[in-house]
Amino acid sequence: MPHPDRERRGSSGRLTAGETPSPLRSGQARDHHWRLILHGALGDIVVLDLSRALAGPHAAQMLGDLGARVIKVEHPAGGDESRSWGPPFVGPENDISTYFLAANRNKQSITVDLKSTEGKALIERLVRQSDVLIENFRTGVLDRLGFPVERLHELNPRLVILSITGFGHDGPEGGRPGYDQIAQGEAGLMSLTGPSADEPYRVGASIADLLGGIHGAYGVVAALYERERTGRGKVVRTSLLAAVTGVHSYHGTAWTVGGQVPVAGGNHHASIAPYGAFHCADGMIQIAAANDALWRKVAALLNIDPDIPKYAINRERFAHRDELIADMERTLTKHDRAHWLAALAEAGVPAGAIRSIDEVYAWEQTRSQGLLVEVDHPVLGTVELPGPPLRFDGEPPVRHGAPPALGQHNDEILAWLEDRER
Repeated sequence: MPHPDRERRGSSGRLTAGETPSPLRSGQARDHHWRLILHGALGDIVVLDLSRALAGPHAAQMLGDLGARVIKVEHPAGGDESRSWGPPFVGPENDISTYFLAANRNKQSITVDLKSTEGKALIERLVRQSDVLIENFRTGVLDRLGFPVERLHELNPRLVILSITGFGHDGPEGGRPGYDQIAQGEAGLMSLTGPSADEPYRVGASIADLLGGIHGAYGVVAALYERERTGRGKVVRTSLLAAVTGVHSYHGTAWTVGGQVPVAGGNHHASIAPYGAFHCADGMIQIAAANDALWRKVAALLNIDPDIPKYAINRERFAHRDELIADMERTLTKHDRAHWLAALAEAGVPAGAIRSIDEVYAWEQTRSQGLLVEVDHPVLGTVELPGPPLRFDGEPPVRHGAPPALGQHNDEILAWLEDRER
């Protein structure tokens, strides 16, 4: 694909070589492209997405999946930095980031220089016509750009503002920049992940960013619901620190109530046994015997006496977990994974394979749940993307919009804005 700074949009709506995209050009409204999911719960909501990278864009994408019109504001020189994150890259010029594709479906892209006078004026116009603004700048940056909360609510008292930071907007370290892996470490998640307490691991997915986006999106929906009663918007704040700490769950209460510091336990549960990954003759499977009745079924399959004192109840099984694993694997390693998964399924014991990513997307169960969606990308053509995790009974299948090229919707958004302002 040609570099976006040397492109313009042809009559087809695709980018063609010849002109730098301008955020101040007008054109005919082509609203059909972004009314694909109007039937969604948020079909009358406009989201102004000033965020970049992953946490904020993920929140905006979730709102777009629910039908909101999401206007992604990007700098003309390169746009969202995740456009350059890879490998892998795809496309004729091998310059389209699959990372960017993961967090920007159902959005329109407009290029704006937030530091310029005309850019600030355009943002003011967009703020007046929006229901939600999402930003994940470092604390104070939006203020310095001339858009503190007070100014945003002067422009639009009904505006809901989602602000996602690394470590919170205030407090002794509120101004720190936040990236996913740093937050995983600072928020304790790495201490819970890995083979042992001596080898902390990051979670393979950018879980702090993704959880921050999820928390932010549900905060926005709550604020929109409250706005129906009050008529006014409010600020929703979350952070990568809050997102990870917010899912400590029983690990948190182990310390706050129980006085114990949880540590990494590899592929086995921190409180339940047997519950984890076990070796078979040709690899590993997972078994989750979350109560004594399930344990008895597992024991019967593996010829273990379930009533001996060290295995009779979960407290004792956990205390003797290493012995229990060894006893189980002595039998499990005599047969392959397919044998044991079939036997466990017949016995009614929760168990499963450990799939690679390609296997997950080839799995018919994944596809049956709408977890893959087809979009028509302006350069790549028809491609499949990971789909939204929610489905609503009684609604027709959703047609999703492809992640946009940089500045792809400049004309369309400006025409829409002019229509709204009449």
